[in-house]
Amino acid sequence: MSEQMGPRESILIAGGGIAGLTLALALKRALGAGFSVIVADPAFVARQARPDTRAYAVAAAAQAMLQALGIWDKIADGAQAMTEMVVSDSRSGDAIRPVFLTFDGEVEPGQPFAHMVGSGALIEALTAACREAGVDLRGEGVARFDSGESGVSVVLGGGEVLRARLLVAADGARSKLREQAGIGWVGWGYGQSGLVATIGHERPHGGRAVEHFLPSGPFAILPLSDGGRLGHRSSMVWTERSENVPALLSLDEEGMLAEIERRFGLELGEIALESPVSAHPLGFGVARRFVGERLALLGDAAHLIHPIAGQGLNLGLKDVAALAEVIVDAARLGLDPGAADVLEGYERARRFDTVAMGAVTDGLNRLFSNDATPLRLARDLGLGLVDRLPGLKRFFIREAAGVAGAPPRLLRGEAL
Repeated sequence: MSEQMGPRESILIAGGGIAGLTLALALKRALGAGFSVIVADPAFVARQARPDTRAYAVAAAAQAMLQALGIWDKIADGAQAMTEMVVSDSRSGDAIRPVFLTFDGEVEPGQPFAHMVGSGALIEALTAACREAGVDLRGEGVARFDSGESGVSVVLGGGEVLRARLLVAADGARSKLREQAGIGWVGWGYGQSGLVATIGHERPHGGRAVEHFLPSGPFAILPLSDGGRLGHRSSMVWTERSENVPALLSLDEEGMLAEIERRFGLELGEIALESPVSAHPLGFGVARRFVGERLALLGDAAHLIHPIAGQGLNLGLKDVAALAEVIVDAARLGLDPGAADVLEGYERARRFDTVAMGAVTDGLNRLFSNDATPLRLARDLGLGLVDRLPGLKRFFIREAAGVAGAPPRLLRGEAL
């Protein structure tokens, strides 16, 4: 087993998803050739054989960060602006679905509150930009690590040992590195699964996103850029009780389309499946700490929330902006970027916002994923009141867009 001694200013990121790659690019762009950034993930090899057909809502602040990092222009042609959000509360068999709440307009002049972006296109652009910037991409995972006063020793899957000042765990909600560090996890399942697919339809969506609150959970129709067999496309995120999912997935294409159409509605005309339907168990979770000795948790390794508000990816990108800022500021002052006080600054910046967003999404899911008449009346009254208060609606839009308060520099579109 060989050991490679990295430079003093090295950062190793375990996990080459969107959050991990964005952090690597931000650090490398800000600190240059004298600062070594390594990303280790077996997915760099696996992705070549398994295309990613998922799509994410990228909030306005996250878009500003991608613009500052030179990524947005590479994916903008395939992105779809989300200019309107419509919320209804109904049952899947209802012929009429009353609209209780609408959000429209722009969070700032010329800036929609979100764009729908294909995961595969975003990861491809980030990977290419990281290579061009000089990030060292390794097609192996991190097997284990050992933190000490002066650095962290990281063993890759093939046995190679690397030394770094800081290890970033961006290895997902079931993070093995979080477990190895002894950091606890508070969480629970919802007994729900998210069924995800790309749906083709014959009529244009006009940039409108629709969220139907149904007894089994929310059914979201999110606008994608034009294409496909019928000319127009949307992303479906269908929350269903987990016990119903095996029977649904066993349906043939005609049967599945019939079930989707019951929830999707007829407003966009004929529909078709543009990708297979995949199911993902849904739950809530948050790490008891976001940092350990020379370790920082990033994205899903630190928190997991319900997709009801479409904020999962954006929450992870907020982590990226906060962690990149404290690391860059420390490194430029000649300080140790893996020191405890630097990491504590990251945790302070992110913990309250994360717990608050988790509580909001958990509460919304519990409130809307049922068919109790008193709750239906109360929540529909609440939605109607919000719809009639422009100031409150604008507050919610700015919060969802990530531009409220004083976000880190990258989320304001400023270079580090």
